[in-house]
Amino acid sequence: MSAPGASIHEEEALGKALDARLVARLWRIVRPYRGQVALTLALVVPLFALELLPGWLIKIGLDRVFGSAAASEPAGPLVRLFDPPAGLDPLTWLALLYLGAMLGGAGLQFLHMALMGRTGQFAMRDLRREVFRHIQKLHLGFFDRYPVGRLVTRATNDIENLAEMFSSGIVALVTDLAKMVVLAGVLFWLDARLALAAFAVVPLLAVAAVVFRYKVREAFRKVRVRIARINAMLQETVTGMKVVQLFTREARNEADFERLNAAHRDAWKQSIRYDAALFAVVELATGITVAVIIGYGAGIAEVGTLYLFIEWMRRFFLPLRDLSAKYSVMQSAMASAERIFQLLDTEPAIRDPDHPRLPAPGRRGAVAFEGVSFAYQPGEWVLRDLSFEVEPGERVAFVGPTGAGKTSVIKLLARLYEVDRGRILLDGVDLRELPQRELRRRVAMVLQDVFLFSGTIADNIALGRKDVSRAEIEAAARSVELHRFIETLPRGYDTEVRERGANLSAGQRQLLAFARALVHGADVLVLDEATSSIDPETEALVQRGIRRVLEGRTALVIAHRLSTIRDVDRIFVLHRGRIVEAGTHEDLLAAGGLYQRLYLHQMQEAGLPLSSPAGADRKGLSPRPPAP
Repeated sequence: MSAPGASIHEEEALGKALDARLVARLWRIVRPYRGQVALTLALVVPLFALELLPGWLIKIGLDRVFGSAAASEPAGPLVRLFDPPAGLDPLTWLALLYLGAMLGGAGLQFLHMALMGRTGQFAMRDLRREVFRHIQKLHLGFFDRYPVGRLVTRATNDIENLAEMFSSGIVALVTDLAKMVVLAGVLFWLDARLALAAFAVVPLLAVAAVVFRYKVREAFRKVRVRIARINAMLQETVTGMKVVQLFTREARNEADFERLNAAHRDAWKQSIRYDAALFAVVELATGITVAVIIGYGAGIAEVGTLYLFIEWMRRFFLPLRDLSAKYSVMQSAMASAERIFQLLDTEPAIRDPDHPRLPAPGRRGAVAFEGVSFAYQPGEWVLRDLSFEVEPGERVAFVGPTGAGKTSVIKLLARLYEVDRGRILLDGVDLRELPQRELRRRVAMVLQDVFLFSGTIADNIALGRKDVSRAEIEAAARSVELHRFIETLPRGYDTEVRERGANLSAGQRQLLAFARALVHGADVLVLDEATSSIDPETEALVQRGIRRVLEGRTALVIAHRLSTIRDVDRIFVLHRGRIVEAGTHEDLLAAGGLYQRLYLHQMQEAGLPLSSPAGADRKGLSPRPPAP
């Protein structure tokens, strides 16, 4: 698999137009619909026969009108099959057969295309579901490094490319090849000498097709790379529109976009030239072939046979004329399949144990870190030999400078990442022995950046859980003093939440997140900067709600504003991934260490009077940490 930080060139790299290894893996997706695939392929034979039948009927009619053999020689067995019933003119009968062949071919063509498209869409639905399910199993570290846009592309555009391959790519290529072989065989059976003359230009066309294949591959790759660059710039510009407008960068962005847009146009021009050249070569070859058939065959074949050779040779060259479109579809589909299977081959770093354990009844919410070390990147330790215990119902806080490892503690507790050394226990059970569903049921988190889904307010509080009643949702909202606000909305709890909660204030979103955590009914509640984006008035409401809902629950609180954690049972001070101080708010202030310096610094920044306890170092207001 390409590295998550791969360049656009690597992202848009093209593979073979037909990769047997990828086709074999795709067959696993299509196999449940093998009956439909078999019927699709079976329809090819009668469909092809009905495509050839009109030309054969016209041959018979021409031979009967203009051919001398019609009057002097008995008709062959194939001709006698189309003899009219008694009392019906032969040409009228052939016209009726021609009309029937056209109607039958149209009906079979509709059935064939509908069945082929249906099979592809059903298979792609299953594949899209598999990709979506797999994405949800991947650990959080994967999403830290893999761009969201690429993941969206895997489940949308790439799968659509595969669906297009089923409807107009691989089946069309296979059937076109079979048709060309059958046509050549039938024409040689009819008249070998005329067929040899008619196929004289085919070797030259084969060489042209091979040259075209290599030329159009490079042109197509350039088109893909340039459209990827355009998409990347559009995404970057729209995401950073506030900065673009504030710093009047519109002209610079427009110039950059114009350059990328022109490069994309030039890449398409090259592709169009190759496509037009192939089309022209095929048309020229068709014209030369018709001239050869007429000039060489006039003295050795009947009029009907000449017409049939001209008609069927046109059909023989038709797939070559459409080679460009089919080749592009196949190449794009194979590249998409490669990327999809690379994603599916990414193993989830966090898995449920083969033999899970559940905590024994009794203690509910005991947390212990035993010698835990963790690094997001190898060798860059964020936590170092971290050990602490939290008793059931105890409220503890983690403080420290930015980068001390506070947020990493709760990510590991929720097992969003796996520890590198040591272990984490919940009620005496190692998290690696606990099923993830059970762990997430026991641990609820309120994050600093509240994410809201599309749906109603009630849906966002319950998060789709069917076992949560409306009464429980309202009770949770009352506990965090959100209920009064919800009642003022036009539809109350059934009010639709706009994208990412745009119709709610930051404080209201935070309160909703608290209600969500309460409905979850967890034993351990984790608050990560839960009041950092709330105004003082709303914070007072939240603090009152928190005090009520934390009763009987274990709480782990992370906050930069130290004034919000005075009433916790213990405070752990982190620095460079280690606990350097622990105690109550008063004890840590009296100790005169890192906590006191952080606290006094915040008080000074807030413009509040400095009232440190006896023995506190009032001179060292800068948060200069002690040596770990």
